[in-house]
Amino acid sequence: MSDTSLRLVWVYPDLLSTYGDQGNALVVERRARQRGVPVTRIDVRSDQPIPTSGDIYLLGGGEDRPQRLAAERLRRDGGLNRAVANGAIVFSVCAGYQILGTEFVNDLGRPEPGLGILDVRSIRNEGARHVGDILGDIDPRLGLPPLSGFENHQGNTVIGPGAQPFAHLRYGNGNGTGDGTEGAWCDTVFGTYAHGPVMARNPQIADMLLKLALDVHALPPVDEQWYDALRAERIAAASEPA
Repeated sequence: MSDTSLRLVWVYPDLLSTYGDQGNALVVERRARQRGVPVTRIDVRSDQPIPTSGDIYLLGGGEDRPQRLAAERLRRDGGLNRAVANGAIVFSVCAGYQILGTEFVNDLGRPEPGLGILDVRSIRNEGARHVGDILGDIDPRLGLPPLSGFENHQGNTVIGPGAQPFAHLRYGNGNGTGDGTEGAWCDTVFGTYAHGPVMARNPQIADMLLKLALDVHALPPVDEQWYDALRAERIAAASEPA
C-alpha cells in the first residue's frame, strides 16, 4: 500500500458508471472499513488527472460515446498505465473492461485504441445484445466462489495469450465468442462484463482486491447475511436458457 490508508480510486464516474457499477466502490470501501482498514476514496472525474499512487482502481460500464471519451482521456493522461506499472490493482466492468484492452469498436463504428493494460480485443457483436443474468465458475487459481452477475452489452471480446479468462460460464454469453469464457485477468488486473453491481453480488471479489492491496492471505470475517441473501436470490431467479 502507498501509506497507512488504502487509496481507492473510482475512475471517471461522470462517464463510466452505468447499471449501478458505483456500488462496487461502495462495497470495497465498506468491507475494508468493517475490518478496521482506513480508506481514502478518490472519485476522479474525466477532467481531472488520474493519481498514480492508488492501491485499487475501479472502472465501470458506460454508453458508447462516453466510453470513447474515457478511452481518449485515459490514453492522454497515462496515469492508469503508470499506476499498473507500479503494481496497482485494477478491476473493470463492461466498457471499462474493453478500454483496458488493446482495441474496441467505438460509437462511430471504428476501431478505438485501448490502454493495452489487458491482452484482450473487442469487436461489436452483429447479432442481438447479450442481456441477462450470468453464472460462471471463476478461475480456480483465484480461490473464489461462482460468479453471479448481469450482462448488457454488444461486444465480443477475444482473449490474447497474455491474459486468461476470469470465469467459465454455466449460462450467459460473457465474452460472446462462443467458448464460454467471461472476462479476463492477468496479475492484478481484472475485467468482467458482469454488472449487478458485481461486488454486491460477489463480495469475495472485493475481498480478493483488499487482500492483494494489503498483501495478506486472509481477512477477518464479517457479517455475510445480506450478501448471501442477495446471491441466493439472484442465482435462484436466473434460469439457464434452453
